[in-house]
Amino acid sequence: MMTISTRPAVFFDRDGVLNRDVGFLFEASKFEWMDGAREAVRLVNEAGYFAFVVTNQSGVARGFYEESDVQALHRWMADELDAVGAHIDAFEYCPDHPEAPIARYRRDTDRRKPGPGMITDLMKRFPVAADRSFLIGDQERDLEAARAAGIRALLFRDGNLATFVREALKLG
Repeated sequence: MMTISTRPAVFFDRDGVLNRDVGFLFEASKFEWMDGAREAVRLVNEAGYFAFVVTNQSGVARGFYEESDVQALHRWMADELDAVGAHIDAFEYCPDHPEAPIARYRRDTDRRKPGPGMITDLMKRFPVAADRSFLIGDQERDLEAARAAGIRALLFRDGNLATFVREALKLG
Protein backbone atom coordinates (compact mmCIF):
# COMPACT_ATOMS: atom_id res chain seq x y z
CA MET A 1 0.00 0.00 0.00
CA MET A 2 1.34 3.40 -0.99
CA THR A 3 1.03 6.25 1.46
CA ILE A 4 0.70 9.78 0.20
CA SER A 5 2.93 12.07 2.20
CA THR A 6 1.23 15.18 3.43
CA ARG A 7 2.72 18.60 3.89
CA PRO A 8 1.60 21.73 5.67
CA ALA A 9 0.02 24.68 3.89
CA VAL A 10 -0.27 28.41 4.33
CA PHE A 11 -3.63 29.81 3.23
CA PHE A 12 -3.31 33.50 2.38
CA ASP A 13 -6.26 35.84 2.27
CA ARG A 14 -5.66 38.13 -0.72
CA ASP A 15 -6.91 41.68 -0.18
CA GLY A 16 -5.35 43.16 2.95
CA VAL A 17 -2.71 40.41 3.25
CA LEU A 18 -0.94 39.89 -0.10
CA ASN A 19 -2.00 43.27 -1.47
CA ARG A 20 -3.38 46.55 -0.19
CA ASP A 21 -7.15 46.39 0.12
CA VAL A 22 -8.46 49.08 -2.20
CA GLY A 23 -11.97 47.62 -2.41
CA PHE A 24 -13.26 45.45 -5.26
CA LEU A 25 -9.85 45.05 -6.88
CA PHE A 26 -9.71 43.37 -10.27
CA GLU A 27 -7.22 45.45 -12.31
CA ALA A 28 -3.48 44.80 -12.19
CA SER A 29 -2.93 48.55 -12.66
CA LYS A 30 -4.50 49.18 -9.21
CA PHE A 31 -2.78 46.22 -7.53
CA GLU A 32 -0.20 47.09 -4.87
CA TRP A 33 1.70 44.27 -3.15
CA MET A 34 1.97 44.46 0.62
CA ASP A 35 5.52 45.02 1.86
CA GLY A 36 7.33 41.68 1.82
CA ALA A 37 4.39 39.81 0.23
CA ARG A 38 6.28 38.21 -2.66
CA GLU A 39 9.17 37.28 -0.37
CA ALA A 40 6.64 35.82 2.11
CA VAL A 41 5.24 33.48 -0.57
CA ARG A 42 8.79 32.45 -1.51
CA LEU A 43 9.57 31.71 2.17
CA VAL A 44 6.49 29.46 2.33
CA ASN A 45 7.60 27.68 -0.87
CA GLU A 46 11.16 27.23 0.41
CA ALA A 47 9.87 25.84 3.72
CA GLY A 48 8.13 23.07 1.74
CA TYR A 49 4.61 24.28 2.49
CA PHE A 50 1.79 24.54 -0.03
CA ALA A 51 0.90 28.19 -0.70
CA PHE A 52 -2.80 28.86 -1.35
CA VAL A 53 -4.91 31.99 -1.83
CA VAL A 54 -8.49 31.98 -0.52
CA THR A 55 -10.43 35.15 -1.30
CA ASN A 56 -14.04 36.32 -1.24
CA GLN A 57 -14.79 38.14 -4.49
CA SER A 58 -18.33 39.44 -4.08
CA GLY A 59 -17.58 42.16 -6.65
CA VAL A 60 -18.53 39.48 -9.20
CA ALA A 61 -21.92 38.94 -7.54
CA ARG A 62 -22.42 42.70 -7.36
CA GLY A 63 -21.74 43.13 -11.10
CA PHE A 64 -18.56 45.22 -10.64
CA TYR A 65 -16.43 42.76 -12.63
CA GLU A 66 -16.49 39.24 -14.12
CA GLU A 67 -14.99 35.96 -12.94
CA SER A 68 -12.63 36.19 -15.93
CA ASP A 69 -11.28 39.44 -14.44
CA VAL A 70 -10.52 37.67 -11.13
CA GLN A 71 -8.78 34.84 -13.02
CA ALA A 72 -6.78 37.31 -15.13
CA LEU A 73 -5.61 39.15 -11.99
CA HIS A 74 -4.58 35.85 -10.40
CA ARG A 75 -2.60 34.93 -13.53
CA TRP A 76 -0.89 38.33 -13.35
CA MET A 77 -0.08 37.75 -9.66
CA ALA A 78 1.33 34.31 -10.53
CA ASP A 79 3.60 35.89 -13.17
CA GLU A 80 4.76 38.55 -10.70
CA LEU A 81 5.55 35.85 -8.12
CA ASP A 82 7.32 33.71 -10.71
CA ALA A 83 9.65 36.64 -11.44
CA VAL A 84 10.95 36.40 -7.83
CA GLY A 85 11.08 32.61 -7.71
CA ALA A 86 7.80 32.16 -5.82
CA HIS A 87 4.50 30.47 -6.65
CA ILE A 88 0.96 29.92 -5.40
CA ASP A 89 -0.13 26.27 -5.65
CA ALA A 90 -3.80 27.19 -6.11
CA PHE A 91 -5.99 30.29 -6.12
CA GLU A 92 -9.52 29.80 -4.75
CA TYR A 93 -12.13 32.53 -4.82
CA CYS A 94 -15.81 32.76 -3.99
CA PRO A 95 -17.82 35.04 -6.30
CA ASP A 96 -21.10 34.50 -4.41
CA HIS A 97 -23.01 36.75 -2.03
CA PRO A 98 -26.39 36.04 -0.37
CA GLU A 99 -27.77 39.47 -1.42
CA ALA A 100 -26.22 39.62 -4.89
CA PRO A 101 -28.01 41.64 -7.53
CA ILE A 102 -26.90 39.01 -10.10
CA ALA A 103 -29.16 35.99 -9.61
CA ARG A 104 -26.68 33.23 -10.49
CA TYR A 105 -24.34 34.43 -7.72
CA ARG A 106 -27.11 35.01 -5.14
CA ARG A 107 -26.52 32.18 -2.73
CA ASP A 108 -25.37 31.46 0.75
CA THR A 109 -22.46 29.05 0.43
CA ASP A 110 -19.91 27.67 2.86
CA ARG A 111 -17.21 28.64 0.33
CA ARG A 112 -17.74 32.28 1.24
CA LYS A 113 -15.69 33.17 4.31
CA PRO A 114 -16.42 32.90 7.26
CA GLY A 115 -17.44 29.50 5.85
CA PRO A 116 -14.53 27.04 5.58
CA GLY A 117 -15.42 25.71 2.10
CA MET A 118 -12.51 27.11 0.07
CA ILE A 119 -10.04 25.79 2.65
CA THR A 120 -11.65 22.36 2.99
CA ASP A 121 -11.94 22.04 -0.82
CA LEU A 122 -8.18 22.66 -1.12
CA MET A 123 -7.49 20.16 1.66
CA LYS A 124 -9.46 17.54 -0.33
CA ARG A 125 -7.56 18.31 -3.56
CA PHE A 126 -4.05 18.47 -2.06
CA PRO A 127 -2.36 16.24 0.56
CA VAL A 128 -2.41 18.91 3.28
CA ALA A 129 -1.24 18.25 6.84
CA ALA A 130 -3.97 20.29 8.57
CA ASP A 131 -2.35 20.03 12.01
CA ARG A 132 0.70 21.96 10.75
CA SER A 133 -1.15 24.39 8.46
CA PHE A 134 -2.40 27.91 9.06
CA LEU A 135 -4.26 30.79 7.45
CA ILE A 136 -3.13 34.42 7.42
CA GLY A 137 -6.03 36.85 7.24
CA ASP A 138 -6.77 40.46 8.03
CA GLN A 139 -10.46 40.11 8.99
CA GLU A 140 -12.32 38.15 11.65
CA ARG A 141 -14.20 36.24 8.91
CA ASP A 142 -10.86 34.88 7.62
CA LEU A 143 -9.95 33.62 11.09
CA GLU A 144 -13.42 32.08 11.57
CA ALA A 145 -13.05 30.21 8.27
CA ALA A 146 -9.67 28.82 9.35
CA ARG A 147 -10.97 27.70 12.74
CA ALA A 148 -14.01 26.08 11.11
CA ALA A 149 -11.65 24.17 8.77
CA GLY A 150 -9.59 22.98 11.75
CA ILE A 151 -6.42 24.98 11.08
CA ARG A 152 -4.59 27.70 12.99
CA ALA A 153 -5.64 31.29 12.26
CA LEU A 154 -3.22 34.23 12.32
CA LEU A 155 -4.27 37.88 12.12
CA PHE A 156 -2.13 40.15 9.92
CA ARG A 157 -2.90 43.84 10.17
CA ASP A 158 0.07 45.59 8.58
CA GLY A 159 3.83 45.66 8.48
CA ASN A 160 6.10 43.41 6.47
CA LEU A 161 4.44 40.14 5.47
CA ALA A 162 7.78 38.32 5.06
CA THR A 163 8.73 39.17 8.66
CA PHE A 164 5.29 37.98 9.81
CA VAL A 165 5.57 34.72 7.84
CA ARG A 166 9.12 34.08 9.06
CA GLU A 167 7.80 34.18 12.65
CA ALA A 168 4.73 32.08 11.79
CA LEU A 169 6.84 29.36 10.18
CA LYS A 170 8.88 29.02 13.39
CA LEU A 171 5.63 28.28 15.21
CA GLY A 172 4.52 25.78 12.54
